[in-house]
Amino acid sequence: DTVMQKMGRSINIATGVRRKLTAASEESVLVRLREIVGAEHVIVDALKVEPYAQDAVKEKFPPEAVLLPRNADEIAAILRLANEARFPVTARGGGVGYVGYTGGAVPIEGGVVIGTDRMNQIREINADDLYAVTEPGVTTYALQQAVEAVGLFYPPDPASYKDSFIGGNIAENAGGMRSAKYGVTKHYVLGLEVVTPTGRDYQNGRAHQQERRRL
Repeated sequence: DTVMQKMGRSINIATGVRRKLTAASEESVLVRLREIVGAEHVIVDALKVEPYAQDAVKEKFPPEAVLLPRNADEIAAILRLANEARFPVTARGGGVGYVGYTGGAVPIEGGVVIGTDRMNQIREINADDLYAVTEPGVTTYALQQAVEAVGLFYPPDPASYKDSFIGGNIAENAGGMRSAKYGVTKHYVLGLEVVTPTGRDYQNGRAHQQERRRL
């Protein structure tokens, strides 16, 4: 059995079964999605969608569309439409998923994948107060390099650090070889901006006005 087949039994899915299309494949829905993120950021071409159909598990579950929003407002709008039109949404970071082969970024139920590829900016590094503000699509390696350039140190070092996104690290609570001494990702998160499944955008943690990660 493959890892995904074992996972399938545990969460009651059937691998290799052709799924019915969801509302996300309807042109009226795609038109609205293009209005939200821009036509060039709604991917439906089968070859371009394929990389988003899997993570390190390798079993493929292609979505009907891949959406590449630029900010939390666009993600919130996508989720509100998903609730209205009733189609599944899967959030995706770097899509490497090495830790336990979780399959967390795999769109098992079809629908759309929200990729955070374009949300890849480090907004601030504060060397005095020892925090950074990043978007979820920043790679672990990019953050490490950026803070080291100003004399700081970001310890979490998952095996996928060159490809994994900070957002995915938080979802997986990634660690790495240095975690025994320095802790895992959760020990470095001071606050988050979160979009709920209903499309509500709110902030929590230490600073209400921005997302901060301690260095």
